[in-house]
Amino acid sequence: MSDQGIPAGTRPPAAGAVRGVPEAHRLDTDAQTVPDLAGLLRQLRRREARQQGETPLTYRQLAAKTGWSRGVIGEYFAGNILPPPERFDTLIRLLGATPAEQGALATARDRVEERRRHADADHPAPGRPARVTVRTRGGTRVGTPVARVPVPRQLPPALPGFVGRAAQLAQLDGGCTGHDAPQRAGPSSTMVLSGTAGVGKTTLAVHWAHRVADRFPDGQLYVDLRGFDSTGAVVTPTEAVRGFLEALGVPPDRVPTHLSAQVGLYRSLLADRRMLVLLDNAREVDQVRPLLAGGPNCLCLVTSRHRLAGLITAEGARQVTVDLLSTDEAWELLARRLGADRLTVEPAAVDEMIERCVRLPLALAVLAARGAAHPAFPLATIVAELREAPRLLDSFDAGDTGTDVQAVFSWSYRNLTPPAARLFRLLGCHPGPDTGVAAAASLAGLPRDRTARLLAELAHAHLLTEHAPGRFAAHDLLRAYAAELAERGEPVEERQAAVRRGLDHYLHTAHAAALLLQPGRDPVVPVAALPGVAPEEPADHGRALAWFTAEYPVLLAAVAHAGRTGFDGHAWQLAWALVDFLQRRGNWPELVVAQQSALAGARRAADLPGQANAHRDLARALNRLGRVDEAVEHYRQALALFGGLGDHTGQARTHRAFGAMLDGLGRHSEALEHGQRALALYRDAGHLAGEASARNAVGWAFAQLGRYGPALDHCSRALTLLCSTGDRHGEANTWDSLGFIHDRLGHHRQAIRCYGRALVLYRRIGDRYDEADTLTRLGDTRHALGDVHGARRTWRRALSIFEDLDHPDAARVRDLLTRPWPGSVTC
Repeated sequence: MSDQGIPAGTRPPAAGAVRGVPEAHRLDTDAQTVPDLAGLLRQLRRREARQQGETPLTYRQLAAKTGWSRGVIGEYFAGNILPPPERFDTLIRLLGATPAEQGALATARDRVEERRRHADADHPAPGRPARVTVRTRGGTRVGTPVARVPVPRQLPPALPGFVGRAAQLAQLDGGCTGHDAPQRAGPSSTMVLSGTAGVGKTTLAVHWAHRVADRFPDGQLYVDLRGFDSTGAVVTPTEAVRGFLEALGVPPDRVPTHLSAQVGLYRSLLADRRMLVLLDNAREVDQVRPLLAGGPNCLCLVTSRHRLAGLITAEGARQVTVDLLSTDEAWELLARRLGADRLTVEPAAVDEMIERCVRLPLALAVLAARGAAHPAFPLATIVAELREAPRLLDSFDAGDTGTDVQAVFSWSYRNLTPPAARLFRLLGCHPGPDTGVAAAASLAGLPRDRTARLLAELAHAHLLTEHAPGRFAAHDLLRAYAAELAERGEPVEERQAAVRRGLDHYLHTAHAAALLLQPGRDPVVPVAALPGVAPEEPADHGRALAWFTAEYPVLLAAVAHAGRTGFDGHAWQLAWALVDFLQRRGNWPELVVAQQSALAGARRAADLPGQANAHRDLARALNRLGRVDEAVEHYRQALALFGGLGDHTGQARTHRAFGAMLDGLGRHSEALEHGQRALALYRDAGHLAGEASARNAVGWAFAQLGRYGPALDHCSRALTLLCSTGDRHGEANTWDSLGFIHDRLGHHRQAIRCYGRALVLYRRIGDRYDEADTLTRLGDTRHALGDVHGARRTWRRALSIFEDLDHPDAARVRDLLTRPWPGSVTC
């Protein structure tokens, strides 16, 4: 059928006279060339308009009626393309040709095509056959030799020693399924490989294309669109499609003038072929879209640093993301280039090479080339150079722009809009490892909605990765590049202001969240925030806990960053805000590092309150790690500093923590003494939350000493006080103390109820260590009741948490589980 439902080859016969058309308007159908035929089409178009008393049909109107491209229609009327028979039928009918004219025009068109065929036979183009096959209107073939169609094989050589990428290869294979045989309708005909600079998109694409080339017997087309390279000279769609037409055997003088007609010809040539088209290094959707094959038998594979979301949305393309290599894949890459034996001899050096290269294939290849050039040099020499390099990216300059990591990054950066480029530079002032939208907005001093759009632009360019909803990260080499750009492109004052705004954001949000986690805690006065900072405002305990959970790696980095950049007040106050959250998670090594940085900063700033807080909180963390002597010294220094400052609640809090450490050491009388000092100081200060905490400490110490009457009294009074403070952590601690006291009094079922109340609260506030500690005691109580299986089940839960925390208390619980209790079966 034709485009308008006219059966192909069914036309009225030619007639000598044309009825119904004035003689002056009759057509001279003696056309000899394509331009002659185009002149007849134009004449028909004008005549139809005169007869209807209207303006001639526009290309847009004809396109709407036929569904053809306006550009192709323009080429028909310009005489640059001979319309296929079915389209010619449709076109002359729309232009008002009479039945007799339709026959005459059809004959004229066949005559023009025949003349062109003979011209090609007499003057064949280089590399083309002298004769071609044509189809007559009756559907029979003229007996001429079959044309030899060029079969382009344009793929670049595949990289020897390709490694890994099993997941991406599987995705590509899945997208290719169904392309190994002619299809009427098949899978997606376009796939997009996207990823950051230097991640190996082209290497993967070319490797896979060679692997499946046999599925596309009519050839493989390739073009480097130069969307990102040193010259900045992007290949236009016109240049690319002309190159493809040349590869497909179209003589230059037969290439249409306009892009739309070129694309129409290109797609027509691919329509019945099974071909693979690799469009490498694309910058944007509009550069790619004209190069997509139209039929289901061809597959287009696009690589880009941008996501090219428009192809996914409008063209139904498949997205395949190319990420950094895994550690195993990075090892394999180095082994292929340097030899497995060489790596085996220096495993630590290889691990560090991989870490410093952030598993980026280009960076690994640069170092591998350096190692291969000096086979007698230890790999540790290369690692030492990386450590000592004043600028990290200088170590990854291979001597030419195509493999210089910094240059390769720059090709993505220079395509950003100016606001996104500024944000990327300022992210070099961020402590890392990732950021949320709100923190990035404060860093840049911009509104959050605008910042979200800029972050999306950076993610689209793969200069950032949105690894979780609303959270963006860059690997260390990109972060180093951003920092270098900031150093070169931003004044010192603006860099310092950006660092300060970022630290302000984290400090003020963390301070508010810390007070929600522990309402009875004495607040510090945060450093005032700069204009442009918009801290987040957690509404309740749950949101505060969620915020800390997402941000604590950043906060730990921010403490060190504040110390490095001269913001010492921020350093100790950020560390202060982290204490309760990290303690509840059992992250004591990280807490020690943070408090050491805080103490160093407070000393540099001669900030006595900061030093006192850091000494106390450092002592608490050191005690958890078993470094008791160091902890004792820091507690003593904290008490002396708080005493000198006249800070009685600070002293009380320190006595409370010091007593808890002594209790863990079995020094219960000393623990009781510190608890009583804390209680007196809190009562004198009228500090209800502190008094409740101290009463619980005193009650616990009495219980450890076997004095259960005063123990029960103090803990009961503590619970009453806590009802008015909202301190759920203090409430959980007190329920745990009451459980222990009732257990020792033989009230086991009452003890189980108290422990249950404590566990509910510990889980709600995310205190994993105390949850495990209480589970251990709950197991003891169940065992005392004769519930051996329940006790073992409870101890296993405690052991699982202690092992997750890598805490030494795991040994004690493990001993309980392996001990041969009467009536139990050990494993």
